[in-house]
Amino acid sequence: MDELSVDLPLVHAGKVRELYALGEDRLLMVASDRISAFDFVLEPGVPDKGRVLTQLSLWWFAQLGDLVPHHVLSTDVPAAVAGRAVVCERLDMLPVECVARGYLTGSGWLEYQASRTVCGVALPDGLVDGSRLPEPIFTPATKAALGEHDENVDFATVAATVGAETAAALRDLTLAVYARAEGIARDRGLVLADTKVEFGRRRDGTIVLADEVLTPDSSRFWDAETWRPGQRLDSFDKQYVRNWLLDESGWDRHSGQAPPALPDSVVAATRQRYLEAYERLTGSPLPAR
Repeated sequence: MDELSVDLPLVHAGKVRELYALGEDRLLMVASDRISAFDFVLEPGVPDKGRVLTQLSLWWFAQLGDLVPHHVLSTDVPAAVAGRAVVCERLDMLPVECVARGYLTGSGWLEYQASRTVCGVALPDGLVDGSRLPEPIFTPATKAALGEHDENVDFATVAATVGAETAAALRDLTLAVYARAEGIARDRGLVLADTKVEFGRRRDGTIVLADEVLTPDSSRFWDAETWRPGQRLDSFDKQYVRNWLLDESGWDRHSGQAPPALPDSVVAATRQRYLEAYERLTGSPLPAR
């Protein structure tokens, strides 16, 4: 449903996006309707997902512009990908998944149960899945190739990879982005549990916010009204799909086998969650095609 022909040189194809060359210093970044979970691309895709990711990222870039520059140059794109693509700078991408967590859940919750730490950051006893942390923390991960798992790492590993000065800048920028977005989401009745952002460098050394930002693919959003630590959390992200895979599909994530196809009901419910996240955050419905 989602294969689109773009007559440009393909630079990179990821789980959800393709990058095409526009000369030497610009790229066309196209978001598809594909959805991934547990490092598998699932079938079928989720209608309108690519537009939600692109349009919501554009909205967030505008909210964050005074904190950090971003990579978007234009939304003047080929008609075949209108609404789901942007023209952006070609950057030297930094090989770190920059994650900020304000709440304990996901892989952080699993690590905490074993060690009372997340990515080397010590946390107090007594927390449960969904607990708000005393303060947001930077919990980076390595960037994995397609089909491989990202690996949570500590700050020292990031410093060894990109240098101490750059590592500190990534940490500070990530936490600043999270703090700004967490407040905006809270004002709109959503809890921003955590988010993953990526950065690149311009030739002059400037660090730039890139890829997508604060979307349901890269962030965990919960309904603030029903948020109850230690209980199942109502999410506006692809955790809904993860929960179906783990709890209802019969699939064993450790089997090495690809997950089953998503039922129409799961696709429809996931689409509705993405659209509602967009509308609650921006205050407007997703623009028509």
